[in-house]
Amino acid sequence: MSSLRSDAGCHGGQERMTDAARKAGKTETMARLLTDYPRGPHDQPQSMCPAFGSLRVGLRMRRTATILSGSACCVYGLTFTSHFYGARRTVGYVPFDSETLVTGQLYEDIRGAVEEMADPEKYDAIIVTNLCVPTASGVPIDRLPAQINGVRVIGIDVPGFGVPTHAEAKDVLSGAMLRYARGEVEQGPVQRPRDLKDDKPTVTIVGEMFPADPVGIDILLQPMGLALGAQVPTREWRDLYAALDCSVAAAVHPFYVAAIREFAAAGRPVVGSGPVGAEGTLAWLEAVGAAADVPSRHVQHAQTQAAAMIRPALETHPIDARVTVSGYEGSELLVARLLIEAGAEVPYVGTACPKTEWSHTDSDWLRAHGTFVQFRASLEQDLAAMREVRPDLAIGTTPLVQAAKEEGVPAVYFTNVVSARPLFGAAGAGALAGIVNAQTRGKERFSKMMSFFAGNGPDATSRPAQGAA
Repeated sequence: MSSLRSDAGCHGGQERMTDAARKAGKTETMARLLTDYPRGPHDQPQSMCPAFGSLRVGLRMRRTATILSGSACCVYGLTFTSHFYGARRTVGYVPFDSETLVTGQLYEDIRGAVEEMADPEKYDAIIVTNLCVPTASGVPIDRLPAQINGVRVIGIDVPGFGVPTHAEAKDVLSGAMLRYARGEVEQGPVQRPRDLKDDKPTVTIVGEMFPADPVGIDILLQPMGLALGAQVPTREWRDLYAALDCSVAAAVHPFYVAAIREFAAAGRPVVGSGPVGAEGTLAWLEAVGAAADVPSRHVQHAQTQAAAMIRPALETHPIDARVTVSGYEGSELLVARLLIEAGAEVPYVGTACPKTEWSHTDSDWLRAHGTFVQFRASLEQDLAAMREVRPDLAIGTTPLVQAAKEEGVPAVYFTNVVSARPLFGAAGAGALAGIVNAQTRGKERFSKMMSFFAGNGPDATSRPAQGAA
């Protein structure tokens, strides 16, 4: 075990914390995290704590309990944020101090907490997450029993110095659960999923979506004799079996590398991109059809029906604006594609997520349409692009939106505004136009505000605006 102080955290420095974790016996863990989630230009995450992603996945699953092991301030912040975003479940916490951390008692305390909570009448699984300090100190979360009292135990390390974004932390937990579920399937019969489709081969969607999107995707797949299956992250343990029992896994969010690895191990083909816009949808249907061995005439029929629905929607909801896109959800490239197909000019897309094998389709398409794509974008890069381009609308993170508005550029928060709209199929084709057009119409108001407050500054010596009392 490491002698790292119990009050240390991700602010202790990425290299220092990584070295401490390796010396404490986490060499294999850190190697896997750094391979799956390669670092970017920023030393620390510039959004929320990454563990929020895995925590949110667990809290949205039925019959699943969650225990966090980390500094009290980190646990407070994570639980506060989770409940702010609508979580209605208790989050377990195992407190520690320097003595229990160094002597190994913390591991015993965690195991005791899991044993106390492991009630098969209440839970299918218990997720135990090491945050920064326990990971850097070598707390062997992976040595917890696979089951206690018939309840599955999933131990994961999600340190801020090893997982750059909260989006990728969703993959850490999703991959761990799929690996466990795949092992169960290989051993024999498993519990039947609630919504198992027996009549058609299915397509599993890898990545979170707006609630209306699955319905639209299912409609697109029907002419090919396919049905939309489970979605990863799942909402229940038994859904993991349905997810693995698919004909094709569709990585609409391309950063789910651990989850994709499990589909590959199960012998399932994986396709990237998603059914966004007209051109994107037709290409995606062709890729899915080829992966599922669908006859070409059925694929062409599906494409014809999709085009008949999506192209009129794009023509009815055109976008005439220059837009920059940045965020950390992982769907930034898809949003940019949809904007361009609707008529917008998108000179820059920045995503905090990394470039993967499953993102090249979208990035190549965007570059061919004059868009500069920045993977692992830092806030500084997003700000520089916004200031250079001076778009009609900047879509981005909270600090970028704040900076844009201070400079008189209309801006909206990607997560709460854009992600709260459908993206795929006919519904997605008209969803962004309302946002962009409403915001760009307000550009004149920004100009008047900037003129009125000209000369004012943020410091204590700021003078009143002209005409103010």
